[in-house]
Amino acid sequence: MKPSALALLFAFASVVSVAFAEETTLAAKAISAQVVVYGDTSGGVAAAVQAARMGKETVLVSPVGHLGGMTSSGLGWTDIGRSAILGGVAREFYHRVYLHYQDEAAWEWEARSDFNNVGQGAPALDDKTQLAMTFEPHVAEAVFDELLKDAGVQVVRGRIDLADGAVKDGRRLTALRLEGGGLIEGDVFIDASYEGDLLPAAGVSFRVGREANAEFNEMGNGNTGQRRTHQMPDGVDPYVVARDASSGLLPSVNATIGGPLGSADERLQSYCYRLTLTDVPANRITIAKPEGYREADYELLFRAIEAGHRWPFFTTSLMPNRKTDTNNNGGVSMDFIGGNYKLDEDGKTVWSWVTLDHAGRERVAAAHKKWQLGLLWTLQNHPRVPAEIRRRVAPWGLAADEYQDNDTWPYAIYVREGRRMASDFVMTEGHCRNQLPIDDPIGMGAYTLDSHNTQRCVVDGVVRNEGDVQLRLTDGPYKIAYRAITPRADECENLLVPWALSSTHIAFGSIRMEPVFMILGQSAATAASLAIDEVIPVQEVSYEALRERLLKDDQRLEVVAE
Repeated sequence: MKPSALALLFAFASVVSVAFAEETTLAAKAISAQVVVYGDTSGGVAAAVQAARMGKETVLVSPVGHLGGMTSSGLGWTDIGRSAILGGVAREFYHRVYLHYQDEAAWEWEARSDFNNVGQGAPALDDKTQLAMTFEPHVAEAVFDELLKDAGVQVVRGRIDLADGAVKDGRRLTALRLEGGGLIEGDVFIDASYEGDLLPAAGVSFRVGREANAEFNEMGNGNTGQRRTHQMPDGVDPYVVARDASSGLLPSVNATIGGPLGSADERLQSYCYRLTLTDVPANRITIAKPEGYREADYELLFRAIEAGHRWPFFTTSLMPNRKTDTNNNGGVSMDFIGGNYKLDEDGKTVWSWVTLDHAGRERVAAAHKKWQLGLLWTLQNHPRVPAEIRRRVAPWGLAADEYQDNDTWPYAIYVREGRRMASDFVMTEGHCRNQLPIDDPIGMGAYTLDSHNTQRCVVDGVVRNEGDVQLRLTDGPYKIAYRAITPRADECENLLVPWALSSTHIAFGSIRMEPVFMILGQSAATAASLAIDEVIPVQEVSYEALRERLLKDDQRLEVVAE
């Protein structure tokens, strides 16, 4: 079949935009714009598109070199809760993806009629709403490329200097400093990174880890104890030599669970890559044993199987063309639990993903890749894995036509949580449950209060996972406050933070979903543009004026029927 027009755009735009961006970064010591967006994430793209559409000269700084963040790096089975919250640029994105799959040329590896069309709570390709909530990574990237091209946004390739990332004049950011010394000057800045990397550079307060439940009168925060979801099977021995404590603990197992139920700590929920697998032989790359593979790293897997666990070990949520969005599922799975931080004996951070430099993050990401590839190889090949499990996993391999300039591996690791801004207003579980009022909404969320496991530990002599939370919201979509994306005025007056916003850990577990990121990115850019027009700090933007423009641009601030 001939490639679709969108696929051709993808192939062209990816090469041209990255090459241009690298040339721009190297050729100029300073670039100026009215709105500077740091982060090539989905929310970063939405913010840049909106700012440009409002007539503002806009620069998007691209640390990865590919647009879309997790939405174009494997998270194609969209977590949303209710599509009714979608408006503006976010809705436009999912609609454009839907239109792509109406073209017969888009169906290369399966017939459209063979696609199961299953999404989360709604059809994957919904003819009623004309939205696609399930899609291939390269299609998502092509749509993001198209949106930026149509809006006329300049993309600059570069990463923030994590040691000295900003220039300030009093309470105002004047420039973002990149590795190598290049400066991006601007009037208003938007931190659209998953890590919240502009926060420390701009002198803005932040939190990392889990608050105690008592701090904000919550139920799902802090140490969770032993919950049932994504838990180890009963009876898994924690020691290198079974039943011999003197032999030491298995890799990634902690001696204790830490503090009491609901207590605070600095642990991060686990990360993984969202893999794009396929069982189509002509498009499948066989999983090879990763370099440096150690059987001992998978002893927990073997013992879980010996304790009776047979499935699941990962998800195979289907996207079009017989590809998966493969995520964590089970007690031993894709999440590299505890691999994104290290605490000392007092429970304080020795290092974590957010404290590392770029090289350190690359090492941690490589360890996650090795874990996930090793897990798949083990499940497909190791003699300690029963034959029926090996047969079940055997058909899956990496999709050869995705991430072709990255060895068919996703561009971005799923940083489910990094820094969270500490501002005057904090989104909490009570707001997500509609128990507390929001009078300045800039968007809505609807997904479950969700956190992945943060650690493995010994409880009563066996291995247990701790940190997983899956609490459904039964009172409908909730509003997200403008105040939650604005820093304290005495810290920085021209920065907006649509992802690493002011929120507790458990509230962030719902807010952090990719569609909401796009929604908040657009709203942040709208506020930035109004602040520029009025020459005022972002904290002083009139909410009435902001609301009027958001509604004009089809943002959904209240639930509407689909």
